This record gives sequence, C-alpha cells and structure tokens, in this order.
Amino acid sequence: MLRWTVIFLVVALIAALFGFTGIAAGAAGIAKILFFIFIVLFLISIIAGGFRRVD
Repeated sequence: MLRWTVIFLVVALIAALFGFTGIAAGAAGIAKILFFIFIVLFLISIIAGGFRRVD
C-alpha cells in the first residue's frame, strides 16, 4: 500500500510540474488517503502482534 502512495505522490508531482493542477490535486488527495490507511493498518498490526505471545 505504501508503494501505491508513493506512485500517486510522484504522479501528483509530475502533473503539478506540467501545470495539470486538477490531476495533481486528485493524485495528492488519493496519496494522502492511502498513506493514512497504511498508517492505521500498520499500527493495528503492531498492536495485534504485541498481544500475540508465543509461549
């Protein structure tokens, strides 16, 4: 998921460089949403891994 975030971020930067502000804003918005989903899932996996103990 982090890979998709980086891809959309690069697309947003390239689109902004060429002046396509609408596309850049959309790609940046998608990248932001994917990044926050990644952070939430990452924290859930860390917490779940902390509760799972191997005896």
